[in-house]
Amino acid sequence: MNVFGNYARYYDLLYQDKDYASEAQFIHQLIQSHAPATASILELGCGTGKHAILLSEKGYKLCGIDQSSEMLEQANQRLLQLPKSQAANLEFLPSDIRTVRVDRTFDAVISLFHVLSYQTTNQDLQAVFDTARIHLQPGGIFLFDCWYGPTVLSDRPAVRVKRLEDDAIAVTRLAEPTLYPNANLVQVDYEILIQDKGSGKTESLHETHKMRYLFRPEIDLLFAQNDFEPIAHGEWMTGDQPGWNTWGVYFVGKLRT
Repeated sequence: MNVFGNYARYYDLLYQDKDYASEAQFIHQLIQSHAPATASILELGCGTGKHAILLSEKGYKLCGIDQSSEMLEQANQRLLQLPKSQAANLEFLPSDIRTVRVDRTFDAVISLFHVLSYQTTNQDLQAVFDTARIHLQPGGIFLFDCWYGPTVLSDRPAVRVKRLEDDAIAVTRLAEPTLYPNANLVQVDYEILIQDKGSGKTESLHETHKMRYLFRPEIDLLFAQNDFEPIAHGEWMTGDQPGWNTWGVYFVGKLRT
């Protein structure tokens, strides 16, 4: 699952148009709706720490887990720029979200930006749900988003090109997807071209990301197998009922007491 090696260096630039602040507010609203006493959060797949830092501004204490050392280096660099009182409520640890065991429990476990869809086998999915269950206090919630199966099959993934730049580099990313319907899987092959504006030199990176698209009945089954009660789901960022054009769907389950 460690597909973000070289890619991590350019991650924040590629997603500079992602509205992390609005997403953090949306997550906060979901938490307040379903577990308003939440004070501590475990984030599985924290990336470069943007969601965690924004959520800490809302009063939560967070522990972020990620397998990418490059991502965590950027997250920890961000910690150095925060007020000490805020930084004290944040921790970023290197580990695999399928096997990590932190010696404490939390009020909520979250996993964002389709991290669940990177769990491409049933065993991987079960392992992450197990991680969430073990680290939650009774009555705590597991909140995550993923690629939504009905939309993937009705609005097929297409080739996409994305171009971005800052003062130092210009990045072009070509994404070529291949759909494997019998495996509920999309393989996305990325070619990333990075041009140094000063020297004019260009570097080429290649990454392959395999994404599992999921359906509500299998999520409900995973919840049931891990002693969760499904309590909410909806379109990411709107809360609307998912439809044929809903690529991202969130799910919330509550650990039974």
